Amino acid sequence: MPIPDDIDEPWKLMVADSLLRSLNHLGNVAELLGLKHYMDIMWVFTFAEQAAVISDDKVKVTESMFHEVPVIVYEPMQKKTEELRRAIIYIHGGGWCLGSAKMGPYDLLSRRTAAELNAVVVSVEYRLAPEHHFPTPFNDAYHAVKHFLQEQVLAQYSVDATRIAVSGDSAGGNLAAAVAQQIQEDRDIKLDLKAQALLYPVLQALDMKTPSYQQNEFMPILPKIMMIRFWSEYFTSDKTLYYAMLENRHNSLKSIQLMKFANWSIYLPENYRQKYTYSDPYFDSKDLSESISDTRASPLLVDDDKLRVLPKAYIMTCEYDVLRDDGVMYVTRLRRAGVQVHHDHYVIPANTPPCSVEVPRIPAWNYGQWSFHPQPRWIPQGPLDGAAGKNKDYLPYTPEVCPSHMDKRNDVLLG
Repeated sequence: MPIPDDIDEPWKLMVADSLLRSLNHLGNVAELLGLKHYMDIMWVFTFAEQAAVISDDKVKVTESMFHEVPVIVYEPMQKKTEELRRAIIYIHGGGWCLGSAKMGPYDLLSRRTAAELNAVVVSVEYRLAPEHHFPTPFNDAYHAVKHFLQEQVLAQYSVDATRIAVSGDSAGGNLAAAVAQQIQEDRDIKLDLKAQALLYPVLQALDMKTPSYQQNEFMPILPKIMMIRFWSEYFTSDKTLYYAMLENRHNSLKSIQLMKFANWSIYLPENYRQKYTYSDPYFDSKDLSESISDTRASPLLVDDDKLRVLPKAYIMTCEYDVLRDDGVMYVTRLRRAGVQVHHDHYVIPANTPPCSVEVPRIPAWNYGQWSFHPQPRWIPQGPLDGAAGKNKDYLPYTPEVCPSHMDKRNDVLLG
């Protein structure tokens, strides 16, 4: 597929895509020959990006276990005062199969956030598919967050209980959204999150023919076939589901009943629908995977009552991204439920600068450092006043469509 004309420095995207495609072909061949699992080959990028977990003169970095889940905690070295700090719990992306909190870009992101915002950052190292299918990655993320929200743990890290956010990119955005929802259901958790920051999140597994899946089917970095592979590996090692999802014939009678929450003809603004015509996905009486209809895997599928109690949200979407419509539909549904949302839409592919920390490092390509920098600023200095964001630190939403070259930050949300 040709690179879109409005992409800055397209050669960088082409180089990254060539590397990914080469590894993809190698993974397919290795799996076909019975030598290695496809994801074992794709793991090369994660392994190559591993960074040393060490402190520096600005940030204290320690590895810990939160409810038997490995985490990396970043604490600013600023002079201690009586004032409590804000905190961000970050969940990395990688299609539930790849990625690590120890990757260089994620490590850099966490260090900068901790140092510049005087915030405690907890980066979660959850278990991955295909070794650990759903719900294990979700459970790991949830248990880590629940552990951190304990009064004694917050006191240990000098964290203000009213200024805690959960965030993640891509599959990490999926986990962050699901965690934010499930916290509201857990009576053992007495605290409310201040905010959720979801960066090009993947939010539903029902419809693989949304306009963005069709428009960006062959888009570099994350084509449709790769995203479907991630989804299927997250749920099961049975390839039957993978091939059914490729044809959008994977729904059961149970899952199709939830399409009312992910119907893009209802929740997508007209400019995102473009030339595409909606049709109900095919469904069968056979259930290929019960996980498809589980809201912990597809946060977009919860009903409005569960949306109304969620914290305010920052959602980033990218035009040339198969996941674009998942994020846009969630923006629509959250707003209709009364949740305050700030939505930034970038006219670039996801997983590319300034929207990525998942692709391999390329000289002079400062991905990750910028795009994730705005979202922690959702945690203002003042206390939370209501789960729906009724606090004076928040300014009303102004729609933003950001060209790829715009160095835009969400300072408006600081108050």
